[in-house]
Amino acid sequence: MEASSTSTGNGTAKTVLWNLILLGAGSALCAVSINGILIPHKFLSGGFVGLALVTYYLFPLLSVPWLYFLFNVPLFALGWLYVGRRFFLYSLAGTIIFTVAVRWVDVSLPVQDPILAALLAGIIGGTGAGIILRSFGSAGGVDILSVILLQRFSIRLGSTILGFNSLVLSLAAVFFSLEAALYALIYMYVVSYVVNLVVTGWSQRKAVLIISPKWERIHRGILYEIGRGATILQGRGAYSNQPEQILYTVITFRELARLKRMIHGVDPDAFVVVTDTLEVMGLRVGTQPHW
Repeated sequence: MEASSTSTGNGTAKTVLWNLILLGAGSALCAVSINGILIPHKFLSGGFVGLALVTYYLFPLLSVPWLYFLFNVPLFALGWLYVGRRFFLYSLAGTIIFTVAVRWVDVSLPVQDPILAALLAGIIGGTGAGIILRSFGSAGGVDILSVILLQRFSIRLGSTILGFNSLVLSLAAVFFSLEAALYALIYMYVVSYVVNLVVTGWSQRKAVLIISPKWERIHRGILYEIGRGATILQGRGAYSNQPEQILYTVITFRELARLKRMIHGVDPDAFVVVTDTLEVMGLRVGTQPHW
């Protein structure tokens, strides 16, 4: 019993440590983007970082990290009520880590061209935000709102970030130049794309429909070569009016090339449709978020 308890405790400690590492690494990258590019170029951003930057540019009484922390306080009530206790606690830790990172991590990035600067800031910041969202928490701000909307309405993380940021930019453009707002929009678009790539990445699931007279051999290939399950659907050809078996399977992006090679080896004329999935819930192949 003692050994079991010790093992469980070690596993919990490793999980907490790993999530804190993700929060720390992601926050450090975001801090590089903010301090190294956004502030030197006086770029705007969206979300709560954007609110902090706008406030700092207009009234430089408090630093950006402290403003960000203060703006986050009301959001923690939503995190507590709608997402879960674990997410709330990790997000609280993430916000503190993020605030400390933005306060102390200041790396100079000598990129003069504003478009290249916006692109680089988006790549670095999006990678950092994606790493943070791969943990059990967030760094606060729009991340909390994004997870709530993903849980409730299956709205993708990057889409929420882009939509909310565009709204903030529309308001911020009143106080700053339109050119600065457009540069920031480039930055935010890149962030949203990179976040989706980092969070889903190579684990993006693909839904595949296969129609072939050699469906039984393809079915066995899916089971034993690819190692995935499949569902046999009953269909009927519209032209031939003959009954057909349709195979339906869900695989990872990394397995797609192997599946296509296997199908082509069995039946080069097989009709195959591959579609992206938004979210998959289920054993082994599921992508249900852990928030």
